[in-house]
Amino acid sequence: MCIKAVLFDLDGVLIDTEGIYSCFWSEMDRLYPTGIEGFADVIKGNTLSNILTKYFPNKDNQEDIKKRLIKQENEMEYRLYDGAVSLMHGLREIGIKTAIVTSSNLKKMKHLFTVLPELEANIDTLITDEDVTRSKPDPQGYLLAAERLGASKGEFVVVEDSIAGLEAGRRSGAFVLGIATTNSREVVEKMADLTIDEIGCMTADRLSKIHV
Repeated sequence: MCIKAVLFDLDGVLIDTEGIYSCFWSEMDRLYPTGIEGFADVIKGNTLSNILTKYFPNKDNQEDIKKRLIKQENEMEYRLYDGAVSLMHGLREIGIKTAIVTSSNLKKMKHLFTVLPELEANIDTLITDEDVTRSKPDPQGYLLAAERLGASKGEFVVVEDSIAGLEAGRRSGAFVLGIATTNSREVVEKMADLTIDEIGCMTADRLSKIHV
C-alpha cells in the first residue's frame, strides 16, 4: 500500500533536546520528589498537563515547575538533527504529506518556528498537547494527524524515539520507524518495524518505498 503521510515526533527525532529535558525533569524530581526511579525517562512522551496532574498534585509546585519550564524553553538552543529538514522537504516533493505530532504546547511551537522557520515550512499539519485529551502512548495524536492528512490505517508512517511514542505509533496501526537517540537500539528495535540511529540515516526515496 502506498504511503500518504509521515508523522514525526519532535524532541529526539527532529530536534536534539532530549538530554536537556532529561536534566530538567531530573532536577524537578529532586526538588519535588516523586519517588519514581528514572522519572525523567518514565514521563517521556507525556504532555505537561498530564505530568503535572499525575506526578506533582501540589498546585504551588505545579506553578513553580511551569515557570521554570518556560524559562528553560525560552533560553534553550534548538538544534535540528542533520538531515531532518531535507527528509521532510524530500517527502513533500514526491507527494507525501508530513506532520509533527508533539506533546509540547502551542506556545513552545510558535517560539520554535520563529527560531527554526524551515521546520514549519516543511509540514502540512501540527498536533500539540492542545489538540488531544490523551497523552502518548495513546495513539490519539497520530490518528488525528493521519485524519487531517487524509491517510487511513496502513497509509502512514510514525517516526518516534520514546517508549511512549513508539507504543502510540504501534497502536495507531502505522508502520513505526524507530530512532535510537533517546533509548538504546536494542530497546527501540523491540517496538519498531525499522530502526535507525538518527533521522539523517533515512532518505525520502527509501521511506516512500516502505510497505506498510
